[in-house]
Amino acid sequence: MAIDVTDATFDEQVILASAQQPVVVDLWAEWCGPCRTLGPIIEKVVDATDGKVVLAKVDIDANPGISKAFQVQSIPAVYALRDGQVVDGFVGAYPEHEVQRFVDGLLPTAEQDEVAQLLAAGDEASLRTVLE
Repeated sequence: MAIDVTDATFDEQVILASAQQPVVVDLWAEWCGPCRTLGPIIEKVVDATDGKVVLAKVDIDANPGISKAFQVQSIPAVYALRDGQVVDGFVGAYPEHEVQRFVDGLLPTAEQDEVAQLLAAGDEASLRTVLE
């Protein structure tokens, strides 16, 4: 599910949230044809992560502060944030397989998932085995 983000909510909904899970920021405008093409594709791909990635949509006309912060010169512009930092991005209406590759790169590996589960369970012995 996508969330609509504004200049006022960006820090909380994107910067702080990106410490918990990757956040994909889609900078778009109503008048932008390629944005209307990309929008449903990126929503579908992010929705398929079952909440492992958050999609934050930003209407640049209504939120000039965010577009200025990202130095947006062309839209659609898409950025991935982790721990408050941009880790990847692209500009333009990419086809679904390219968007899928972009989002897949943000997902944890099976080993990272296992480590997280062992940490949460406090299973130090198994964690040492995985990390060795």
